[in-house]
Amino acid sequence: MPGRILIVDDAAFMRMMIKDILTKNGFEVVGEAPDGAQAVEKYKEHMPDLVTMDITMPEMDGITSLKKIRKINPDAKVIMCSAMGQQAMVIDAIQAGAKDFIVKPFQADRVLEAINKTMG
Repeated sequence: MPGRILIVDDAAFMRMMIKDILTKNGFEVVGEAPDGAQAVEKYKEHMPDLVTMDITMPEMDGITSLKKIRKINPDAKVIMCSAMGQQAMVIDAIQAGAKDFIVKPFQADRVLEAINKTMG
């Protein structure tokens, strides 16, 4: 069952890449945010089934945003997106409640695998 997804990344081309992968596979992208602060607002507005969240962003980083979203909805499904070499941050994110993580540059099959596994 395809779900409603919020994409959070400070790089517009990264959001576009994920959106392209998702829409081609039947998912509905309900919103996009360029930073963690807007991610929290968009989450409240759309209550998506899943969020893809970049770790390093201006304004508010992905881990802080993840914690705020999980206060709104403890069952929120969030998949973190990280560049290579951010293992420590990925561990922090998982401990903060992230369900999975995908590494940039994105590979469509890995993105879909993480999303399908998380949405269960």
